Amino acid sequence: MPKFEVVHETNDYIVVNKMAGLISEKSPYENNTVEDQVFNHLLKSKRKPYIGVIHRLDRVTSGVLLFAKKKSILVEFNALFSNRKVQKTYLAIVKNKPSKDKDNLKNFLVKNTLEKRADIVQSKSKDALECTLSYQVIDKNDFGYLLEIKPKTGRFHQIRAQLAHIGLPIVGDKKYGSDQDYFPLSICLHAQKITYQVSGNKELKSFAAPLPKNEFWAFKSR
Repeated sequence: MPKFEVVHETNDYIVVNKMAGLISEKSPYENNTVEDQVFNHLLKSKRKPYIGVIHRLDRVTSGVLLFAKKKSILVEFNALFSNRKVQKTYLAIVKNKPSKDKDNLKNFLVKNTLEKRADIVQSKSKDALECTLSYQVIDKNDFGYLLEIKPKTGRFHQIRAQLAHIGLPIVGDKKYGSDQDYFPLSICLHAQKITYQVSGNKELKSFAAPLPKNEFWAFKSR
């Protein structure tokens, strides 16, 4: 069973390091989700714990994930996300060397429901939403180049699709053109940090999730 790792916990919320391979939210088709793990953890101290799903990560992605322990806290975080006062920072490994060490990407993305992927198209339309992100190369090893990515929008599969569109599929992401093997139900994409502005003041709060412990993620700077 995938490991359950708590990054930080208060009376209001819990921050966990999601293992790749699990889905974030409870599902009748899955017998072990991150929400299930959180529920079982909270049962140790509360008979009927409340769990609010604040945001989600793709099954194949690892990293920092927050759950509310009170309805009021879920409402607060929903407002932060809606007002774009939350910044997520991802790390990804790509095999090919980027043509630029840093860049801003802007594309239009269509959700391909049939193939469960995102397609990049030429122009905006009713079905094509704008997606933007910035990336920079921060290290390299024998498996590829380590990118730090900051999405400005939160579209379906946007990081995977936008990087693949410029010839940089994420290692292990065969859905988007990677020719490298990685671990089952996993790709080299990690939600490393989440930063948000605390309601009512200018204080910034951050939580970071440790990297997966395997040879792909062995970098001198990490």
